[in-house]
Amino acid sequence: MKVMVIVKASKASEAGEMPTEELLTEMGNYNEELVKAGIMLAGDGLHPTSKGKRVRFSGKDRMVIDGPFAEIKEQIAGYWIWKVKDMDEAVAWLKKCPNPHYEESEVEIRPVFEMEDFGEAMTPELRAQEERLIAEVKKNAGG
Repeated sequence: MKVMVIVKASKASEAGEMPTEELLTEMGNYNEELVKAGIMLAGDGLHPTSKGKRVRFSGKDRMVIDGPFAEIKEQIAGYWIWKVKDMDEAVAWLKKCPNPHYEESEVEIRPVFEMEDFGEAMTPELRAQEERLIAEVKKNAGG
């Protein structure tokens, strides 16, 4: 199963404070463990919401909203995509993670939908389209 591991933002990350060399080293070592174990598929840190935008959809209308966005605890500071056996394995790996912030923090794990999760709505034609798109994305990513 694939999961998205979501690192919630902190006051410091939303203020644009950069991690120290010590934290970057700890995270680099942790990421190396994940890669060697075949768990990590992708991962990145995100700039604060002050550098972001949102697009609100209402029917056919689109409205662009400039950051920063309220409710820091609801914002995302980074993410990983992991391939794991099950949620228990994801939790076990996450418990080994260094604290991503210098204050109390929270990291969320969410399963990623697989084609099988969509049941009969995922027709053979839609499945073929999805497989083509996945192959193209991998080609564009160089892997």
